[in-house]
Formats: sequence, C-alpha cells, structure tokens
Amino acid sequence: MSEMVAIHILSDSLGETADAVARAAAAQFPHGAFRVERLPKITSVEELNSCVELHCGEECVFFYTLARSDLRAAMQLVVRQHGVKAIDIMGPGVELLASVSGMVPRGVAGTMRTPDEAYFDRIEAMEYAIAHDDGQRPEGLIDADVVLIGVSRTSKTPLAMYLAAKGFRAANVPLVAGSTPPEELFSLDPRRVFGLISSVETLLQIRTRRMDELGSYVPGYAEREQVECDLEEAHAIIRRIGCYTIRTDKRAIEETAQDIIRYLHGSLETGD
Repeated sequence: MSEMVAIHILSDSLGETADAVARAAAAQFPHGAFRVERLPKITSVEELNSCVELHCGEECVFFYTLARSDLRAAMQLVVRQHGVKAIDIMGPGVELLASVSGMVPRGVAGTMRTPDEAYFDRIEAMEYAIAHDDGQRPEGLIDADVVLIGVSRTSKTPLAMYLAAKGFRAANVPLVAGSTPPEELFSLDPRRVFGLISSVETLLQIRTRRMDELGSYVPGYAEREQVECDLEEAHAIIRRIGCYTIRTDKRAIEETAQDIIRYLHGSLETGD
C-alpha cells in the first residue's frame, strides 16, 4: 500500500454512527493504515454527487449513513456506475426492520439525537451518580438501581458513571478497613448491590501509580499488608450482604458494566 487509505464518512446527519463503525473496523489493522474524514450534513443529490466525485480516488472508501431514501438511492447508483468502494452502514438495517414490521421508515436524519424520555432518564441518572459518589448521601441508596461497593481503586466511580450514561441510577460506596459502611447498605435488596474486587498485585500497582500522579504519599495506601487487610474486610462485608461479586482487574469498564446489566435484568425478572 503506497499511502494511507482515506475512509470518508458520508452522512445526511453528523455521521457519528458510521464514524464509530469505521474506526472500529480500522482498529483491526496496523495503526496509521487508515485515516477517517467526515463529510456530514449532505442535503441534496447534487451535493452528494459532487462530494463523492471530489473525494473519490484509488486509495479511499466511503462508509455512509443516509436516512433519506433518495440520497441512499443516489449513492447506490454512484457505486454501481463508477465502481466506488463504499458500504451502506444503516440502509440494510432500516430495510430489514421495514420489511419485518410492515412500517414505512421516517427517513429523517438525526432522529437518534432527538431528546426523548430515555434521554432525560440518563440525565437524571448522571445527576444521581454524581450526588451519590464515594459514599455520599447514604440515605439515598434506597433509590439506586445499582450500588457498587469495593475498596479503593476497583473502578467504582468510572463504572457508576458508565452505568448512569446507560440510564441506571448507580451509587458507589467505598469499603475501608476499620470503617463501618453505612447501615442503609445492609437493608438493600442484595440483587442490586455489586461487590467489586481485584487482586492484591493489581491494586498495589494502581495505588502506587496513583500516588505518583498526585505527587503525594499516603501511609499504608500502597503497601501489601494494608491492601490485603482492605480486601479481607471487603470480602467479609460482601459475604454479609450476599451480593454478586465481580472482578474488575484486567477488564474494561464496558465489559464489567455489561456483566452487571445482564445479572440485574436476569435476577430481577426471574425473582431469583
């Protein structure tokens, strides 16, 4: 390959969906093999044709999401007539849903970003997660969809924020050796509580790095004996509550969140 291949994101909206797919696909190849450029807000067939003609070349491909049927048809025509390398990200899915449901798609660009009830639920969940971060306002735990507990540096806060972005009201409570957790924690439905644990080695590495970043030293915080003590007491509290336990070491936040969501839905739906 003589030069970097351009992936042009063509859209009658902002092109965020195609951009995410293109970058995920490009990530499967060596870094620097592709560059992604957006061509958003295409509003007419003439503009589409001009845009494709201007950017088309040997070393390029198009990832497109066009909600309007006339624009999608125009792009399909260009692909057939001129051999343009392109992939329709959204069209096949829309057509499949239309055929299954018998309904006619709206063909309106940008509808995913239109505020709806779910949008406002996510905003409320984010506000809740911020207000109940790091053990704040324990009296409000009764209103949580998810309560995350664990020792320091087990990803409680980032995980709570990620779940909040998905619409779950997530609180997190730190478990500190020698400190008693709030009494409210023990009156919750254990199916909504999740104990986050990690290995001693992982916590030692993370805590040491954290102190280096802050340029400060906290006695015992990154010492093996203290970490082992923290984990031992945390395990005892998790057993007392009887909640689900999840390891967070060497896992992405998204992966842990999906485990929690699956368990939450499964346990509450079956009543187990």
